[in-house]
Amino acid sequence: MGVGMFMAILDVQVVATSIPNIQKALAVRPDQISWVQTAYLVAEVIAIPLTGLLTRLLTMRWLFVCAIGAFTAASLGCALSHGFADLVAWRVLQGFSGGTLIPSVFSAVFLLFPPSRQDIATTVAGVLAVLAPTVGPIVGGWITETYSWHWLFLINVVPGVVCLFGAVALLPEEAPDWTALRRLDVVTLAAMATALAALEIGLKQAPSDGWGSWQVVGLFALSLAAGVLFVRRSLLTFHPIVELRTLGRRDFAIGCLLSFVLGVGLFGSVYLMPVFLAFVRGHNALQIGEIMLVTGVAQLVTAPVAVALEQRIGARTLSAFGFVLFAVGIGLSVFGTPTTDFREMFAPQLVRGVAIMFCLLPPTRLALGELETIQVPDASGLFNLMRNLGGAIGIALIDTVIYGRGPVLGRGIVRRLEAGDTATALAAGIPLDMFRAQGKGPIDADTAAILKPMIDHLALARAINEAWLLMAVLTALALLCIPFAKPTARNKAEE
Repeated sequence: MGVGMFMAILDVQVVATSIPNIQKALAVRPDQISWVQTAYLVAEVIAIPLTGLLTRLLTMRWLFVCAIGAFTAASLGCALSHGFADLVAWRVLQGFSGGTLIPSVFSAVFLLFPPSRQDIATTVAGVLAVLAPTVGPIVGGWITETYSWHWLFLINVVPGVVCLFGAVALLPEEAPDWTALRRLDVVTLAAMATALAALEIGLKQAPSDGWGSWQVVGLFALSLAAGVLFVRRSLLTFHPIVELRTLGRRDFAIGCLLSFVLGVGLFGSVYLMPVFLAFVRGHNALQIGEIMLVTGVAQLVTAPVAVALEQRIGARTLSAFGFVLFAVGIGLSVFGTPTTDFREMFAPQLVRGVAIMFCLLPPTRLALGELETIQVPDASGLFNLMRNLGGAIGIALIDTVIYGRGPVLGRGIVRRLEAGDTATALAAGIPLDMFRAQGKGPIDADTAAILKPMIDHLALARAINEAWLLMAVLTALALLCIPFAKPTARNKAEE
């Protein structure tokens, strides 16, 4: 199950590294090719909260078997696609099936294992969940540099078939509950799908079109209206599609909030580093992946330590430690310059890699550890949905900072250069002889053309610094909710 989940999360990242290659191969306009990713993400975000309903319908065993089978078939379909429409259609199926794999694994932690082994099982699931986005760039980069884009999808086929037969052989048999299908509220289902799809697409469009554009405002209004309808009908029915009443449990609500903030920082950092390394430093996909391996290695090394501490220290204490460390690790990236590279990125990545396991394991225990067995599938779906929504909102905010602040910072750099600011010239990498020869005053057209790439790089680097600062502040603010969590059994023992 863990391998299947790893494949689903990894797929998003490896495809992201090769979007330009796919665009050229299929002769698609640049403004259209992003739908290869958006189609997957929209289908995934709709599927995640439906995992509880699908688990009741099919049982955990057959849901996983169907999901991994559909994911594998869709991966093969993507690889064999000859046109853009075919590829997007297969990506929808791939995203929906992949979306159910993620919460299924976290449900299995609490449904298949006794309490004495849940810590280790949570660690295995957690390591795979956070390692996939980290190693994705190097896997995608290597495939892009070595083979064609088709292999981004073909790599899923053999592991998918192995996981399918492994699940049939190993997962316990249960009786499906087909009565849940008769109770299915189609209106509520449509409202939930509409709300999540409109929100995801709105977040994608907002940074480029503007948060106040009529398309984006319309999408957010549609999402809000459909969301209100979904919540209202879910709370009034005895058999809801998604059990939202679980959010009334304080620990579960706090765990979901922490999962949301982790999504902002985790997906945001995995997004920001390639943007910087590609557009400021000029590295290719494989070089970017090699630099980003530091975080993945730190996660693997930290995992056994996190398990040992999680067995002895309460979830509140470890969550606080993890989010403090994560905020520090993000904050260390605030001071980037156009010359920042592996050496300067090593320490921030190391700190973030150590922190991530403490930001995932204890909040998972906080959110799901004390629930009744029947509540776990729905709750796991909501818990994982919050992390994905955090990532979507975080990336939208990051893009807004880069799109909005980059040009403003660029104009400020030009003004300081025209005022004769040597420090700004050095920061931009402008040779001092050229800068002094220019003198104070407006920059002539020929010199401006020469300086433009250096100014743009410095402006982008500083805009990215502001995005890092935003994520660090949001991560630190998450600490405010942790004292409101109830002490777990381990906390009480300590107290």
